[in-house]
Amino acid sequence: MGPGPVNAHPRVLRAMSADLLGQFDPEMTGYMNETMALYRGVFMTGNRWTFLVDGTARAGIEAALVSLVEPGATVLVVRAGRFGLLLQEIVERVGGRVETVDAEWGQVVSMEAIAEAARRVRPAVIACVHGDTSTTMAQPLDGLGAVAREVGALAYVDATATIGGMAVDTDGWGADVVTGGLQKCLGGPSGSAPITISDRAADFIFSRRHVEKGIATDDLDEGPGRRIGSNYFDLAMVMDYWGEKRLNHHTEATTMLYGARECARIMLEEGLETRFARHASAGRAITAGLRAMGLVVFGDDACRMTNVTGVWIPEGVNGEAIRRRMREDFEIEIGTAFGPLAGRIWRIGAMGYNARKHKVLITLGALEAVLRAEGFAVPAGAGVDAALEAWG
Repeated sequence: MGPGPVNAHPRVLRAMSADLLGQFDPEMTGYMNETMALYRGVFMTGNRWTFLVDGTARAGIEAALVSLVEPGATVLVVRAGRFGLLLQEIVERVGGRVETVDAEWGQVVSMEAIAEAARRVRPAVIACVHGDTSTTMAQPLDGLGAVAREVGALAYVDATATIGGMAVDTDGWGADVVTGGLQKCLGGPSGSAPITISDRAADFIFSRRHVEKGIATDDLDEGPGRRIGSNYFDLAMVMDYWGEKRLNHHTEATTMLYGARECARIMLEEGLETRFARHASAGRAITAGLRAMGLVVFGDDACRMTNVTGVWIPEGVNGEAIRRRMREDFEIEIGTAFGPLAGRIWRIGAMGYNARKHKVLITLGALEAVLRAEGFAVPAGAGVDAALEAWG
């Protein structure tokens, strides 16, 4: 019950036990096409280029940025937590020039501030994180695409921590590239990064196309732009692999594709609104339960992620002792924190297969027992009672 990874859905684990297929087996390419169609629903988009990058969620982030950012290009990075800082670092590593618009950890950046910064620096890319688990805040993104188009930029969003639990409204936001991961709200294991790419971004990426010499043919045109600075994360080549060309790039991670496909099937069977409401109920219940126990919830209520909640560690309480007893006595993991919040807050997640009433109640009851054992006075049963009332 931390900020991720979380327990995988049993259906996903069963799907991943199936035998392997060759990467160009018609059954395999059929699964690839089906997975693309399923993830259009997950990303709430009509984008043709919606597929998987093999690797953890960070593989998707890096593939997006190395393919969108040419050396010397200006990138406006929205920074309000650890993962905004990560976007900055990756951009710097690929040779981009970083400009930032910032908020304190526990706050978000207004779209007005993003627009003002974009007009000032005229970036080629605007990069931001939807839900930053380091702060448990969800960055509002309505109007992002309009800002990007006004200044001639492409808009990139890292939705690793929210996809499958909060609305990742790719088309509504006007985002050009959005990436995610399986290990949080989608209820799968880490190792596959769903991605969706607008036609506008695809045109730019294909302008940087470079075909590996060992598989080049006369009918494959290279783009006039600068070659993407990674082979594995070259989205132009990966797109040619997932597209009609089926141009060999890497050996598809078959087992991860089975898992990713099942994650999307489960989500769409449940229904987007039902699923988002379940995560919202879980987050609301955890927040109410923590406050009823006399704890102080971290961050701005107006912009809180529904699936991860931060809570201040009370003065005089050993935060790591609480986490250790939660694991040893109740077999429940809750999260610690990073950077300026390290050792100061816990992060409690309720997402995917774990965003369920009984798991929330068990976690709050366990936390109450452990806090009492460590000498912190908690009103008996108050957290569970408040959570039950708040679930709705």
